[in-house]
Amino acid sequence: MASSFFMIGMSILTQTVVGILGNFSLLCSYIILHFLGYRLRSTDLILKHLIVANSLVLLCKGVPQTMAVFGWKHIRSDVGCKLLFFLHRVGRGVSISSICLLSVFQVIMISPWNSRWAALKVTAPKYVVLSIYLCWILQMLVNVVFPFKMTGKRSDNNNTEERDFGYCSSIVIDKTEDVLYVALLLFPDVLCLGLTLWASSSMVLILYRHKQQVQHIRRTEAASRSSPESRATKFILLFGSTFVYFYILSSICQVLLGLFDQPSQFLVDITIMIAACFPTVSPFLLMSHNSSVHRLYFTRIRSAKSSTVMRKV
Repeated sequence: MASSFFMIGMSILTQTVVGILGNFSLLCSYIILHFLGYRLRSTDLILKHLIVANSLVLLCKGVPQTMAVFGWKHIRSDVGCKLLFFLHRVGRGVSISSICLLSVFQVIMISPWNSRWAALKVTAPKYVVLSIYLCWILQMLVNVVFPFKMTGKRSDNNNTEERDFGYCSSIVIDKTEDVLYVALLLFPDVLCLGLTLWASSSMVLILYRHKQQVQHIRRTEAASRSSPESRATKFILLFGSTFVYFYILSSICQVLLGLFDQPSQFLVDITIMIAACFPTVSPFLLMSHNSSVHRLYFTRIRSAKSSTVMRKV
C-alpha cells in the first residue's frame, strides 16, 4: 500500500513539474516577443491566457496534493485551503473556456467570405480581449460559492460530515444541494465542450472543402507532400480530441467526487491526475505544431546570430 501511494505521489509530482516547465517556457516565449516589439495574433493572446489557466490548475492542485501524498496532509488555514480550491476551479474553467473561444474564433476566421460568418471576420478580433476577461469574470462568479464548502483538515480523525480531499475537506450539508451544485458547475463545461466539438468539426469540414477546391491547381510533384490543410486538420483533430477526452474524464471524476460522501483516496488522486493531463500536454502539442510564437522567436534568434556573424566578417 505504501509503495502504491509513493508511485501515485511520484506520478503527480512528475506531471506537475513537466506541465509547469512546458507552460512556463511557452509563456516566456510570448513575453520575450512582447518586449521585442512583435505584435502577436489574436489566437496567441487566447493561448497566453490558456497557459496561465493551465499553470493555475497545476500549481493549485498538483503541488499541494503531492505534498499530501508524501506526508504533509494538513493545510490548517481555512483561507489557504479555500483559496487553492477556488483558484484551481477558476483555472480549470478558464482553460475550458479558452479552448472553446479559440475554436470558435478560428472557425470564424477561416470561413469563406461568402459564408454567414463573413460579417464576423472583421469584428471578431476586436472582441477577443473582452471575451477573455469575460471568461475570467464568469468563472469567478460561478465558482464563488465553492470556497465556502471547503475547510482545512484539523485532525486525522475521520469525520462523516466531511469529504477528505487529501489536504483539505469539504463540508457535507445536503445531498440534494450537492447534486444541484455539481450540475451548476458542469453546465458551463458541457456548453463549452459542445461548442468546441461543433467548431472543430466545422473547421475540418471547411479545410477539407478548401483542399478539394485548390487541389486541381497544385503541381503534380507537390501532390505527395502533406498540404497545409491536411496538417492543420490533423492538428485540430489531435488538439481537440485530446482536450475533449481528458475533460470528459475529468468531469466524470468530478461528478463521482460530488456524489460519494466518503470518496476513496485513490479516486481523489486519480481525479487530480486526470485533471492535470491536458494542462500538462497542451503546451507541448502547441510547440510541436510550430505555432507563430515559436516561428517568430526562433526567427529572431537566427536573425540576431546572422547579424553577429556579419559584424565579425
